[in-house]
Amino acid sequence: MNKILVSACLMGHAVRYDGQSKPLVHPAIARWIEEGRLVTICPEMSAGMPVPRPPAEIEGGATGEDVLDGTARVVEITGGDVTEEFKQAAENALDLATEAGCRYALLIDGSPSCGSGFVYDGTFSGNKHTGNGVTAALLRRAGIAVYSDRDIEVLVTRLDADEANSAT
Repeated sequence: MNKILVSACLMGHAVRYDGQSKPLVHPAIARWIEEGRLVTICPEMSAGMPVPRPPAEIEGGATGEDVLDGTARVVEITGGDVTEEFKQAAENALDLATEAGCRYALLIDGSPSCGSGFVYDGTFSGNKHTGNGVTAALLRRAGIAVYSDRDIEVLVTRLDADEANSAT
């Protein structure tokens, strides 16, 4: 059975920087829970970051790939550098995904960790740009197919097709 790493905030856990959750309500989620497919993580909490915590963004309009390559930082609105925490969070998520056999990840978009379609530009002004967060970038580099919460239908289709192909 194909497992899916999923952002804890999408599962209703109040782990976001602001102490909130962003539950994703979709029939596939209920089915995947029942099937035991979901492996839940909040990468930031796995790295010891508190809830709540100051908002953080990848500076300079950069992406998670840039952070992994050492050419960009993740900074808090307070000015604190949390790059190492975000890199550790990504490693923790990859370790869990590998250990659990996850071939897919369903992550909250926009996060400097889990964003997989867009991230904020580092100005704390609400401006977004195309790119991955640090965790999404590392998972992709490891060959895990990453989907944002906005793309759950695409993941459903992909998972069903992969399973139909493996059954033949």
